[in-house]
Amino acid sequence: DNLQRLDEYALYLDRILGRLQEGLNRGLTQPKLVARTVAGQLDAEVVEDPRASSYYKPVLAFPAAVSETDRRRLDAAYRAFIGDRLIPAHRRLRDFLEHDYLPRARDSIGLGALPGGDALYRHLVHRHTTTNISPEDAHRLGVSEVERVTAAMEIAKRKAGFTGSLAEFSAFLTRDPRFQPASAEAMRDAFRAIDVRMASVIGRAFSVLPKTPLDIQPTPAYRAAASAFGEYARGSPDGSRPGIFYFNTHALPTRFTWIYETLYLHEAVPGHHFQVSLAMENAALPGFQRFEGPSAFGEGWALYAESLGPELGFYQDPYQHFGHLADEMLRAMRLVVDTGIHAKGWSREQGIRYMLTHSAMSRNEVEFEVDRYVAMPGQALSYKVGQITIRRLRDKAEKALGLRFDLRLFHDEVLSSGKVSLSVLESKIDRWIADRVK
Repeated sequence: DNLQRLDEYALYLDRILGRLQEGLNRGLTQPKLVARTVAGQLDAEVVEDPRASSYYKPVLAFPAAVSETDRRRLDAAYRAFIGDRLIPAHRRLRDFLEHDYLPRARDSIGLGALPGGDALYRHLVHRHTTTNISPEDAHRLGVSEVERVTAAMEIAKRKAGFTGSLAEFSAFLTRDPRFQPASAEAMRDAFRAIDVRMASVIGRAFSVLPKTPLDIQPTPAYRAAASAFGEYARGSPDGSRPGIFYFNTHALPTRFTWIYETLYLHEAVPGHHFQVSLAMENAALPGFQRFEGPSAFGEGWALYAESLGPELGFYQDPYQHFGHLADEMLRAMRLVVDTGIHAKGWSREQGIRYMLTHSAMSRNEVEFEVDRYVAMPGQALSYKVGQITIRRLRDKAEKALGLRFDLRLFHDEVLSSGKVSLSVLESKIDRWIADRVK
């Protein structure tokens, strides 16, 4: 089955090459920095020995039930396919990007530089947020949120007993050795300890819990350098494979312990693991709601889940509280910088400077973020727009229901239909409120 999927993937790579050539012919290209990054990623897949390919890894971990005869057959089939079909497909696309595409790719980074780019960006903003918010309004919202979170950071800084400026406090948090993980093992143990704490309190806010177990693992080494600090990978619908919260130990000195709690709440419980698993386990839903759906819902939920920390007994440590605010600041800055690049003509350096000014992030982290907004226009807006919508709906329900409001039932209602657009979610919650007001 996997070889069949990979065969279709190899065909897909060649189709991408054809579409990129069509773009060159029409003068519509990706920015050079995007094309250069992808060429480098493909370079890692062009190996001499098929057994060195990341796609060969399934052959290294056969289930015990697979016979020796089948193992030999599949091993040979994988080596032949990877060597004869997959590596050449990766090589063709890499060579095309390096030799044909890159010299003709555009130096600009914003969609506004392309013919029809303004209209395309408005479409992408609508697609990723599932709302009618305009780029201009999203930019203003981002600026407002940056100001609000900055004020909250000032309060958190004072509670930590720090008397210097916010910039000095941020520098302290990123330079003091006490906030750096002692080892990859220490990081793993810290996240597992948070998981144990969460299991004891999660019933305060949820009455329906996923059946899919959660595993906590380091990001695989072969993709760690290009991956975020935390990621979530869903399990299987039948629960035989757990959902996985990946924590990244690459460049260990650039990881900080004060982000642990908010990162876990976002990626694991009650963030992505709850939202993804509960949808996947609900066989009554259509497939597009169980397995797919708008990022405004999924990422909005995960960011909203971070805000539940105080109600669940987290962020009691002032540094963890500041870490939560730092994570929220990142999502607020995304509104500003994404729209700045694609609707206001900002340069890459303008975006980098803005984020360095308003956060404790390192330049490497900021460059990774800004390049992501260049490559995925509009997607970064989904987090804050989704979170604010869910929080507004909760506030509406609390006000309408008063003492009859049950947080657990509200959360169950939000998650019970899988990923839906924010407008559909609002209609659904409005009906839920009306049914309880009667």
